[in-house]
Amino acid sequence: MRDTDPPPDTVICQMPDEVGPALPVHRRPETLLALHEQRHGRHSPVWVFGYASLIWRPEFDAVERRPARVAGWHRCLRMHSRINRGTPERPGLVFALVNGGACRGFVYRLPPHDLAGQFRRLWAREMPIGVYDPRWLQAQTPEGPVAALAFTLSRRSPQWTGHIPDAQMVDILRHARGRFGSTLEYLEQTAQALREHGVRDREIERLVHLARRHGL
Repeated sequence: MRDTDPPPDTVICQMPDEVGPALPVHRRPETLLALHEQRHGRHSPVWVFGYASLIWRPEFDAVERRPARVAGWHRCLRMHSRINRGTPERPGLVFALVNGGACRGFVYRLPPHDLAGQFRRLWAREMPIGVYDPRWLQAQTPEGPVAALAFTLSRRSPQWTGHIPDAQMVDILRHARGRFGSTLEYLEQTAQALREHGVRDREIERLVHLARRHGL
């Protein structure tokens, strides 16, 4: 564990970067939580798709994990982080799941005896004020397809950065640091976790090499 890492039993809220205008009722985290619990959270099995930090720091209990691939969505380092991995003055980045392409990650099956509790832990981590769009995606696993909850990001979201030129990316990786560490550390931890589990992500590997070429 690094000095910047929280205790392993700490539930970390992935706080959004800016608190904007009040959300409409249908977009509020508590409304979305109730909706997803009603639709899927009362029946077993319930799966969650992890594509970045949920792989190396899930912070919820799971009784089973499988490698998985979702089509129509891809992982990219294109989400602003002004608290966790950056500051308002020097924003950092975190990964988001955005439409287009495909993504390899893992699905986690929540314990059937504590679905409500684990849902709330997950919401506290990912959805404190509704940055993400929770979706149930079909994930292909070696044992067959499962419906898995994934936290996606809209390209219309103010958190979406769009294309980032390499020079700007290097500057972010060099300087951006927030309450849980730097964007570079976050990138490296995700890259290491994927490598350890046999997942190759060419863009992540490219970004790691880009950082190394610039002495980071």
